[in-house]
Amino acid sequence: MTSVDARPPETAASDGAASSVLYTYDLAPTKKEGRRWGAYNVFTLWANDVHSLGNYAFAIGLFALGLNVWGILAAFALASLLLFLLLTLSGFMGHKTGVPFPVMSRIAFGIKGAKIPAAVRGIVAIAWFGIQTYLASTVLSALLVALFPGLAPLDENALLGQSTLGWITFLALWVVQLVIVSYGMQMIRRYMAFAAPTTLLTMCALAVWMFVRADASISLSIDAPLAGGEMWLQILQAAALWVVIYGTFVLNFCDFTRSARSRASIVRGNVIGIPLNMLFFAGIVVVLSGAQFKLDGRVITSPTDIVRTIPNMALLAVASLALIALTVAVNLLANFVAPIYALIDLFPRRLNFRRAGVVSAVIGLVILPWNLYNSPLVVNYFLGGLGALLGPLFGVIMADYWLLRKSRVNVPDLYTEHPQGEYHYRRGFNPRAVAAFVPSAAVAVVVALVPAFASVAGFSWFVGAFLGAALYAVIADRTAPIRDVDGEAIAVAAE
Repeated sequence: MTSVDARPPETAASDGAASSVLYTYDLAPTKKEGRRWGAYNVFTLWANDVHSLGNYAFAIGLFALGLNVWGILAAFALASLLLFLLLTLSGFMGHKTGVPFPVMSRIAFGIKGAKIPAAVRGIVAIAWFGIQTYLASTVLSALLVALFPGLAPLDENALLGQSTLGWITFLALWVVQLVIVSYGMQMIRRYMAFAAPTTLLTMCALAVWMFVRADASISLSIDAPLAGGEMWLQILQAAALWVVIYGTFVLNFCDFTRSARSRASIVRGNVIGIPLNMLFFAGIVVVLSGAQFKLDGRVITSPTDIVRTIPNMALLAVASLALIALTVAVNLLANFVAPIYALIDLFPRRLNFRRAGVVSAVIGLVILPWNLYNSPLVVNYFLGGLGALLGPLFGVIMADYWLLRKSRVNVPDLYTEHPQGEYHYRRGFNPRAVAAFVPSAAVAVVVALVPAFASVAGFSWFVGAFLGAALYAVIADRTAPIRDVDGEAIAVAAE
């Protein structure tokens, strides 16, 4: 990894040199020649992220709420189509400009105002990094106790809300992820390529095993399934919530597609990874939940409930390790890369990719994430409220890029503090973007958190995104010149 002290090029911007505050090796655009992310690499993003433990818990919860098999499949079919469109549009932005999300945000919000969306995305990601690491550590702790019963006493005490065994497993997985990230995006890409087939084969094998246990048939619903309008409302809400889960990714997908070889590779990877993979995921969900319900009338809450019932210790170990590898992959993708770029953007002269990874990991540790996860108030209000802000951010950024600029970007000017720079706006802030974001964000948070709107809370992301895009489309400045200049002159080699 190149040092953060790499000097910005003198010809970085049309009206002046690139600023050392805005331009570092890690924030620089990537050269088009040498980009390595093909369709398979894009697919592995989704092969890993879709099959996370949290996603399984969410999807299996739909069965518990009363959606039948066909309702669950319909919800995921609708959600996958929406996500394919949103993620493809977001991915194209990364491929064209070659810049990470904090820099991409400068287009709409200004060279200083971009720190707002980057900080929101980073805070959400760091919190969930710690929580996901904790969830993986619980699987590892359970496996170790099953293999070595003498360790059970280490899992019965408590220090700062965590047992001794819990601390050991959490720190072990924390270190593993930190080591992977320290080698940069190339190592993350390689880890995903390994974890994706492992995840798919493991979950498929688990579903087949459960199907055979249930005599090759499953329950299509619980005893009192939803019907009529109530069922369709739940389908729409489930689809909307699934999109909300990926509200983080649709913002910073450019962090990965900035290394994509072509638009075609993004489309192909998204087609296989989103509609096809998500329906495969939904199929596994209905088999696991339907088979377990047929066996004993019990609705499971997570695949770990089934893994723990595997009678063969060797198979139990393999399945548990696969779930841990999966959770690590999800964490690296969704919750580690985003805060790293956000921290580099905030402290460009002090941090590079590796150092920012250490800082992000340390914060994810010191917040004691198990206490966050076990507090409904924190998860629902703090993280839920921050999550509701992602829709308005997406709406403003997309409206600016696709509707106003029609994908024309002056990449060198993203790195200049010169007052005549295209993205300097007013002292580095675009007041029109902020003016569109603030009221739409307020509405989105109210819809997400106020009990009176509980019946439509699942649509908060869409409400915020639509309002943000609509407001910005109305008040955006259409008199300023818009130039399309690539960043090849200041670009660095892609990871």
